[in-house]
Amino acid sequence: MSFEVDIRKRLRSDDREFVLDVRWRSDARRTVLYGPSGAGKTLTLQAIAGLLRPDDGRITFGGDVLFDRAAGIDQAARARRFGYLFQDYALFPRLNVRQNIAFGLQHGWLNPSRRVADRRVDHWLQVFELTEVAGQRPHELSGGQRQRTALARALIHEPRALLLDEPFSALDPALRERMRDELDRLLHRLDLPLLMITHDPADLARFGPSSVSLDAGRVIPGEGLVLGVG
Repeated sequence: MSFEVDIRKRLRSDDREFVLDVRWRSDARRTVLYGPSGAGKTLTLQAIAGLLRPDDGRITFGGDVLFDRAAGIDQAARARRFGYLFQDYALFPRLNVRQNIAFGLQHGWLNPSRRVADRRVDHWLQVFELTEVAGQRPHELSGGQRQRTALARALIHEPRALLLDEPFSALDPALRERMRDELDRLLHRLDLPLLMITHDPADLARFGPSSVSLDAGRVIPGEGLVLGVG
């Protein structure tokens, strides 16, 4: 399943301006967007997920047109069916682990019951070894447990690809390596396409046989195994 991205977005804040102008394509099952902070990686990921509307351009996944400004196409984020993991995990602080995971199934804004009964929730609690902490809130969890809760929420609606925003940056070094191992095993088991952004060379080495290097809102030509870079 290939990603094809050709977009422009201009952002202004006070007297500062940032222009995102990226064009790349990858046919790999795992692709890493790599570059320093402020390179435009998160903006690119948000545009693919449907959380940010580009000013111009086109985005496709596996031949499905997600966004095309000229054709007037802009699929809603839910319709794109991606599992998105935010850098800070974006867990709901007043909801317990079970509720946070079940929120991925919600179509409205009502919170799931504290004891929501759903086999899909139970499945991911077991997969990520969270059953014993299912009733706890995010502030009561370890860093690894918070990440696994967020991953479970992203996976529960059976996405067609995972989009991960700096998934290990909030973890200490020892836990970071263990979570890389866990994610690697999970991806092999589920056979899910992965698009990850990172500034960490260790993430690039582990998950990035195909990579897109960004800096100052643009793709760096000739770096990484990128197909169709303009």
